[in-house]
Amino acid sequence: MTKKKITTSREIGERIKKRRKELKISQEDLAETLGVTYQQVQRYENGMNRLNVENIQVIADALDVYVAYFYEAEKASMIAERPAPYFSSEEGRLLSYFRKIKNSASKNTVIQVARVAAKTD
Repeated sequence: MTKKKITTSREIGERIKKRRKELKISQEDLAETLGVTYQQVQRYENGMNRLNVENIQVIADALDVYVAYFYEAEKASMIAERPAPYFSSEEGRLLSYFRKIKNSASKNTVIQVARVAAKTD
């Protein structure tokens, strides 16, 4: 019987860092979204601190990935795959705040404000 490989804190941290950079989000912005210090984000990314289930879920939500993203082996890119979206730091921050809004009326208000702001260029 072969032993299943355990994903280490360091590997999870590397994936956090990779995804954060894909989204062009700074450690400070991610820290603000998570409600921790940027030093804590550094410790997560370096694998110095272990993440509990709740923190992994919060980070996955902030980085717009499924929790399984942190545990999957790297997959070779296939032509049929869509490239990962690239957001500016501001876009990533706006998206993370938008996801925290629970009230659908409030979400619609934010959408309307964005629509109006986009037309006033």
